[in-house]
Amino acid sequence: MENCTFRLAQPGDEALILSFIRALAEYEHMADQVVATPELLREWIFEKKKAEVIFAQAGEKTVGFALFFHNFSTFLGRAGIYLEDLFVLPEERGHGYGKALLKHLAHLAVERGCGRLEWSCLDWNTPSIEFYTKGMEAVPMDEWTVYRLTGETLEAAASEE
Repeated sequence: MENCTFRLAQPGDEALILSFIRALAEYEHMADQVVATPELLREWIFEKKKAEVIFAQAGEKTVGFALFFHNFSTFLGRAGIYLEDLFVLPEERGHGYGKALLKHLAHLAVERGCGRLEWSCLDWNTPSIEFYTKGMEAVPMDEWTVYRLTGETLEAAASEE
């Protein structure tokens, strides 16, 4: 791996963040679901501070990103880091940048006193699952299913209050 460094996203990085989000959505066959804009990213990441982004750099080139936020474990009684998205450019895969990003996030979690680092992975994404379980020794949470309200179902649930 080339000398890999990391930097936190700053205001002005919205277009770069969005380019990684779009590339990830293409990879996951979900490009039609991306409605994020640079303005929304500026508002929610930099103004409201609801998420953070770390970029992996190889020299001057940005080769990957991780978007994450804090969650909370009632059982542990402390915050954790939830990794929403991790993506390395296809031409840069196999050089250790993804593992370096995860290790950097693990270091950040420990540094911040967090009790865990967790994320979800699509069931069909075998290369990532193997990387997480073999390369990082992450443990899948087989007994848990993620549930989601979004769009009209979220609006309907909110109106029933």
